[in-house]
Amino acid sequence: MTPESDAPSPAGLPASLYAPLTGSDVSAIVDEALRILDQSGLRVYSATARTAFRRAGAEVDDAACLCRLPRSLVEDAIASNPSRITLASRDGQTDCVLEKNRVHFGTGGTAIYVLDPDTGERRPSVTADVALNARFVEALEHIHLFTINVFPNDITDREQIDVNRFFHALDNTAKHVMGGIYTLDGCRNVVRMAETIAGGADALRENPFVSFITLIISPFKVDDHYGEMTCYLAEKGLPVVVPTEPICGTTAPITLAGNVLAHVAETLGGIALVQSVRRGAPGICGSVGSITNLRTMDHVGGAVERAMINAAVAQVAQHLEIPLYSTGGTTDAKSVDIQAAYESAMSSLLVAMSGANYIHDIAGLMETDLTVAYDKLVMDNEILGMCRRVLKGIEVNPDTLAADLMIDKGPGADYLAEEHTIRFMRGEFFMPGLANRDKRESVGPEDTAAGRAARRVRELRGAAPESRLAPDLRADILKTFPEIRQL
Repeated sequence: MTPESDAPSPAGLPASLYAPLTGSDVSAIVDEALRILDQSGLRVYSATARTAFRRAGAEVDDAACLCRLPRSLVEDAIASNPSRITLASRDGQTDCVLEKNRVHFGTGGTAIYVLDPDTGERRPSVTADVALNARFVEALEHIHLFTINVFPNDITDREQIDVNRFFHALDNTAKHVMGGIYTLDGCRNVVRMAETIAGGADALRENPFVSFITLIISPFKVDDHYGEMTCYLAEKGLPVVVPTEPICGTTAPITLAGNVLAHVAETLGGIALVQSVRRGAPGICGSVGSITNLRTMDHVGGAVERAMINAAVAQVAQHLEIPLYSTGGTTDAKSVDIQAAYESAMSSLLVAMSGANYIHDIAGLMETDLTVAYDKLVMDNEILGMCRRVLKGIEVNPDTLAADLMIDKGPGADYLAEEHTIRFMRGEFFMPGLANRDKRESVGPEDTAAGRAARRVRELRGAAPESRLAPDLRADILKTFPEIRQL
């Protein structure tokens, strides 16, 4: 056997190392979710969505905007939704295959602030931050796709937000780009732009390098805008995440079990909508919720219970064989400090160990998802490298056990110069780029993890921007969409 080199292993490592639910728990949650959708249903404010549900066999009350989904309808949607969805990269190097318990990491959050890398002060994020974050993701090896993670506050025309966010993402990374959308016309423009890049609508469906996030609004509501956009994307046959964000004690029961049940029922309602529009369309379940700070009534980003909830939903998604977009790595810290490190590391590891297919928000976010910090993005990349080492596990075979070598060497011998050591020394351990393992005497003032992260931020910012679009194609897109702000 030839061990791996020190290059990162491919995306999509399988994991089922943490399971907060028993098998009977999973079955009970699924059964109750189907009962809720049947007896209580969803408030659906999109006429197109109500029409799709009615056509699929739902009981629809247009006056009350209420759709009750029979168990058979939801079960059929689960069966027809793809169990394997590829979120493609444009260069084919970091395709993310969402299936079973394969794990991938990415950014997310649509934060409205960044910590300015020059001043360290919080400021509103702008279009240039979209581009810079995309450049960072392109360079950071343990982040597999770019979920557009900041809002361009400098763009005031709501209809121009979507095309600007996606263009500057696609222009600066060849990794898969996922994003929330703000208007139906904006969504259509992004799809049209992506089809231009792909070479047509069929080519984009076959190799979707963009995907989209709509929303089920807790508790159990599909609003007009998100409903219309979900139907449009399902009809186009493009990957669409239908996440939900129930919060313990406010928009969901206060118990973790009740929150997990709300997650499952609501996102299955979204999957049912996608399949009611177009059978076989690539719908992705979503799990984003958390707990409530009962002193302030705010939601909490860094709670360990949030990781437990998302791990539990991952178990249910694997049981149903539906790809899952999950959440991890978030923190309530206001600076890149000890709290940011331990909250992010704990939730990243727990949710990764559950086998959640795509964990968004897992790099760069802080302050309950309001702010992105560039140095935290770099530090989280290292945390994710450690998580991936855990997911690889301990491989046991005659070569790795090395029993014959131990017998040959005998008691009292060392293994430093052995060929076996040389073969395995690069691939067996995670080698940090930021953490300092040297002796105190050799450590300089900038040789801390924080100092090295700051240096890495300076390097990435200082590198010349490189468009990931062919020059002629880029010029054509800018001509077609003059509302795109050039940086």
